[in-house]
Amino acid sequence: MQWRVRPVLPVTKLIGACAVVVLAVAFGGGDRIRWVLAAVVAGLLLAWALRDVLVPVRLAADADGLTVVSGLARRRRLSWSQVERVRVDRTTRRGLRSELLEIDAGDAIYLFGAHELGAMPEDVAAELTGWRA
Repeated sequence: MQWRVRPVLPVTKLIGACAVVVLAVAFGGGDRIRWVLAAVVAGLLLAWALRDVLVPVRLAADADGLTVVSGLARRRRLSWSQVERVRVDRTTRRGLRSELLEIDAGDAIYLFGAHELGAMPEDVAAELTGWRA
């Protein structure tokens, strides 16, 4: 079973990068600082979108364990014996509710949001519990 980034996410980031460039063209004029800032922001958005395209699968599970993506594109294989806990972390701040899938592997904790998984963290946690059993 695999969970991957929703396709709309990299598309949205690419649109954001294009919007930054359009705004720089419209309002940048001869100000070099605005152009540099626009280039940096557009470049970061482009790199972020490229990561989503090149490494879309963030979490995979099978009978032997899990494969998680950590950092930019590093994959780490975890056997089920290394996974200490799988739970959904729910927080509410300023009236906004967020849910993250938390995978505790003892030496590291991996957090995944709904956009990264393409599914609700609660549903993924239930499936992982089924695989683990």
